[in-house]
Amino acid sequence: MANQSRRKFMRNSVMGLAALPFGAGILSKTAFAQELPRLDPSNSTAQALNYVEVASDASDHPAYEEGELCSNCMFFNAENEGCQLFPQNSVEPAGWCQSWTAKS
Repeated sequence: MANQSRRKFMRNSVMGLAALPFGAGILSKTAFAQELPRLDPSNSTAQALNYVEVASDASDHPAYEEGELCSNCMFFNAENEGCQLFPQNSVEPAGWCQSWTAKS
């Protein structure tokens, strides 16, 4: 009877390990696809980086160049409209901040 318990334990362990990558994949997609609250332009970090929700509103900023948008910045995550510079928030895809960097 000890052999049967051991076999059953081993079989269940192997099946559990085999299923682990599938479960992790589902959980990670769910975690990263969560909706983030939109960044408030009056937020202190947003102000420090001169974030605006409409890129053309930054046309008087010396670092701004036409065509620079959050959506084409390397820090932008299209899945949840997140930004690595503002990890707790989403940003306006048509927005801009002075840390804009072209995607490579």
